[in-house]
Amino acid sequence: METVTIHKAKTELSRLIERVCRGEEIVIARGKKPVVRLVAVEDATGQRKPGALRGKLKVGPEFFEPLPPEELEAWER
Repeated sequence: METVTIHKAKTELSRLIERVCRGEEIVIARGKKPVVRLVAVEDATGQRKPGALRGKLKVGPEFFEPLPPEELEAWER
């Protein structure tokens, strides 16, 4: 894990980001004191599971009733 100063991080940000995306971790320091760690964001897209909410959601009969005129008008604008 390499430590770089804030000044170096500002001037070489693109290169540092490339290194981090390849798996490295970089610490950014103010003077000699480490203040932040630059790490890649993990892929936030998870696997979808069909039927994962089965039995957990309920739809009441009021869902199928017509909307009041003022609410229907708001949707149609």
